[in-house]
Amino acid sequence: MESIREIFKIGHGPSSSHTMGPVFAAEKFLKMCPSCEFFKVELYGSLALTGKGHFTDIALIDFFTSQNKKVEIVWKPDEFLPLHPNGMKFFGYDGDFKEIANWTVYSVGGGAIKDEKEFNNPPKSIYPLTKMDDILEWCEEKGATLWEYVENYEGKEIWNYLEKVWDTMVDSIKRGLKHEGVLPGELHLQRKAASYHMKAKNSGLFLKSFGLVASYALAVSEENAAAGTVVTAPTCGSSGVLPGVLYFLKKFHKLDKERILRALATAGLIGNLVKENASISGAEVGCQGEVGTACAMASAAATQLLGGTVAQIEYAAEMGMEHHLGLTCDPVGGYVQIPCIERNAFAAGRALQCATYSLFSDGRHRISFDEVVITMKETGLSLPTCYKETGTCGLAKHWLDSENRKKKS
Repeated sequence: MESIREIFKIGHGPSSSHTMGPVFAAEKFLKMCPSCEFFKVELYGSLALTGKGHFTDIALIDFFTSQNKKVEIVWKPDEFLPLHPNGMKFFGYDGDFKEIANWTVYSVGGGAIKDEKEFNNPPKSIYPLTKMDDILEWCEEKGATLWEYVENYEGKEIWNYLEKVWDTMVDSIKRGLKHEGVLPGELHLQRKAASYHMKAKNSGLFLKSFGLVASYALAVSEENAAAGTVVTAPTCGSSGVLPGVLYFLKKFHKLDKERILRALATAGLIGNLVKENASISGAEVGCQGEVGTACAMASAAATQLLGGTVAQIEYAAEMGMEHHLGLTCDPVGGYVQIPCIERNAFAAGRALQCATYSLFSDGRHRISFDEVVITMKETGLSLPTCYKETGTCGLAKHWLDSENRKKKS
């Protein structure tokens, strides 16, 4: 299991798998053949099916242009490469258009990329325990918390990184609450965060609480949809859930930064466990792997901040994932907007509910976090491909059908 730095990546939206990942791959390929003058990128499967709505081509063109290089984007939506739905092939040519190098690589979720060699030889793990049940046993033996498990293997320098992560999250919330107008793309979707925030502040306690946490989650998600700077948590498409919950609790309970950073460490551990034992890629397991994981991360972090035991934290994370099982990834128009933005707001609210529910309990329950993670993976792999970030089924299909009927009438 890698560092939680791989869960919390700072970069531009709207998609960690469809924009951040391809750009990271382009940067790496350019270092392989810096003398090449012209490049071609072939996008396969999910990357091709929803790449335009996710601005994959724009991100790649902007990168190569910034390096004074020319690039051609080739879409292959009907072809899937063997190791992951988000496959890419890079080709580099000299000034006479002679091929100098080529590379096949995959964007596997959360901005991470892997080629065939890396699939067969995974990076060295810095954590000796990669199951929640084993970590809980470690915590019991040591009398330690989950964030102390993270610090024990990441080192104290992880706190400097998490401080940068938190500052970026807060900045994305503040920008999102300030910005108004229409999000980019053909959906012409209005931003809602600023309006929801104002209405929440003028509401009664119950409506105020949900309205505020929703507005913070919306603020980040809308910034992500506008290609702003966000933190993957664990992905761009689910980046609003965790910061929305943490920012709400920080303001409501006047929590100091140290406690927030410890909650981030626990949340990162939860995301890491899902990534290690299942997947955080919507193209591989559907939105349950993105928003479901984000909700589990936020549920755990909230429970810790509210004084929960290690057992109660695990219970909250389990519920956060369990109640998103089967959630499909069917982005309307290929944009990270509908239903993605609203899902972030509702998952943030659900995370607080999971935390509250677990705190009422003694932490004992029947289904473990490890069991629900494996269930999520099996569920995701069983979903038809069209429900996994292809934009060809579900909400995306029926919206497109409706738009076509309007044009004909």
